[in-house]
Amino acid sequence: MTAPKPAPPAFTRYQVFIIALLSILQFTVILDFMVLSPLGALLMPAMDISAAQFGLVVSAYAFSAGLSGLLAAGFADKFDRKRLLLFFYAGFVVGTLLCGIAPTYPLLLGARIVTGLFGGVIGSIGFAIITDLFPLEARGRVMGFVQMAFASSQVLGIPVGLYLANRFDWHAPFLLIVAVSLLVGVAMVRYMRPVTAHLSLPGRGNAFAHVVNTVRRPAYLRAFAATTLLASGGFMLMPFGSAYSVHNLGIALEKLPFIYLVTGLCTMGIGPLAGWLSDQVGKFRLFTLGTVLSIVMVLVYCHLGVTPLPLVIAVNVLLFAGITARMIPASALLSAIPDPRDRGAFMGINASVQQLAGGLASALAGAIVVQTEGGRLENYGLLGYVVVAAMLITLAMMHGLNAYVTRMQQPAQVVQ
Repeated sequence: MTAPKPAPPAFTRYQVFIIALLSILQFTVILDFMVLSPLGALLMPAMDISAAQFGLVVSAYAFSAGLSGLLAAGFADKFDRKRLLLFFYAGFVVGTLLCGIAPTYPLLLGARIVTGLFGGVIGSIGFAIITDLFPLEARGRVMGFVQMAFASSQVLGIPVGLYLANRFDWHAPFLLIVAVSLLVGVAMVRYMRPVTAHLSLPGRGNAFAHVVNTVRRPAYLRAFAATTLLASGGFMLMPFGSAYSVHNLGIALEKLPFIYLVTGLCTMGIGPLAGWLSDQVGKFRLFTLGTVLSIVMVLVYCHLGVTPLPLVIAVNVLLFAGITARMIPASALLSAIPDPRDRGAFMGINASVQQLAGGLASALAGAIVVQTEGGRLENYGLLGYVVVAAMLITLAMMHGLNAYVTRMQQPAQVVQ
């Protein structure tokens, strides 16, 4: 019998602050993207736009985020990560404010592009900070807490956002995000320490050469390819989630916040548990289990007809449990791939790949899904099969990356 793993060391007070700060920061960024999906049922008739045009609003953020990430990647390891984070977060707040006051579809589309240019880089900087400050053995727990932002946006942000949208109009949720983001920015300025240890490492060269050298590494390329497929599932299903629930599953519009609330509450508990399990049982093993559960639930979800509310909630909870059990160990595993001097560039490029893949996936979903005159979405079952295929290929790719990380960790353990 193998001896049980020792209890992980407790986090320091400052580490707890960093986890909380990055979690709330991620909450605002993720909410800015996620709130657009449930607002679709209100926004499309309000602006008299089609499902394809709405898909373009979603993908515009992703494409601009991907572009900015590539442009910023070469500089990501050349500056204090705190200052870099503040710069892009300030731009994100401005972009979100523009969304909150956009009166027409073209202006909303432009505002989403601005928001993506800045917001798309924030996650990669945050993950680089986590990789700098926390060892691999603890990153599952950290990722579990930070990615609770995904669930928190459902529990707190989306229901409140939908309430404000129904009470006022669809602009209101974006103005709420701006208000919360300003408080986060003040806390970052006052209490976060500089993150500069990476600046003393040699070998980065100029910005362009740094990016070129990063994308030339075979292991990095395999990681970017896995990220491409890892991002596709969520971006295909989420943009039309509210319209699918209302027009296909028969859920009343006013009941949507309740679905997001219950699903988010459950996912908030699943996130830290998945992070702890990924550190205890193995990141790839948990990723495999999460993939199996996700595949089953995607096939169920995408073939539902008119369904009672409790069953819709149960399916959503299990689907998000599977997704969470994939994303958290995958993020922790991918964080172990880059060398310390390449972390910022790797995370930046990886985030860009994720956003670009998400944009293409969202656009592809918009091409597959057809909305009838009555509002019903057709071809959702076909969309589910495409998502399942992407998950299976990703599983095979993550198996190879896990083997690479295992080999890379062994020499370090021998030296110690």
